[in-house]
Amino acid sequence: MRYRIAIHKSAEGFSVSVPGLPGCWSQGSTEAEAIENIKDALREYLAVL
Repeated sequence: MRYRIAIHKSAEGFSVSVPGLPGCWSQGSTEAEAIENIKDALREYLAVL
């Protein structure tokens, strides 16, 4: 299954969230790191459901 993500740049790096899944978010110092981290967060989020 595929989910749309929203990436936001900040002074500390990048934050990323999954708009369709409230509370599912992560961050990283680079955009690539943030995307990898949201993949882990998404797996954990769905495992709890």
